[in-house]
Amino acid sequence: MPVRSPVADRGFTDAAGCRWTLARGPLDPRRAKRLAVSADLMSMGTAYDDEQELWFPAFLPEADRPGAWLEAGSRYDVDELLSYLAYEFTDQDGRTLLYIQTFC
Repeated sequence: MPVRSPVADRGFTDAAGCRWTLARGPLDPRRAKRLAVSADLMSMGTAYDDEQELWFPAFLPEADRPGAWLEAGSRYDVDELLSYLAYEFTDQDGRTLLYIQTFC
């Protein structure tokens, strides 16, 4: 069974039981850059539970966000081996999550 992505599923539930719903995306790079600073959470890259075939987010510490956006922004929506797209998710409490999807 292939692992589904949060974008394809239009949302996901994190380990704490919070349901995140896709709000918009792919985002304009300027909006993604703003959210890298202002979003409540940011996730970049992917992690998998191979036994369960589940995707789960790897939330970035706030201090790591600017560097992560520099990496993603330099390869945003390019036709190369490694590129990124950004999506905005929200939860029922109004919190915002910036999700940077990695393609390789």
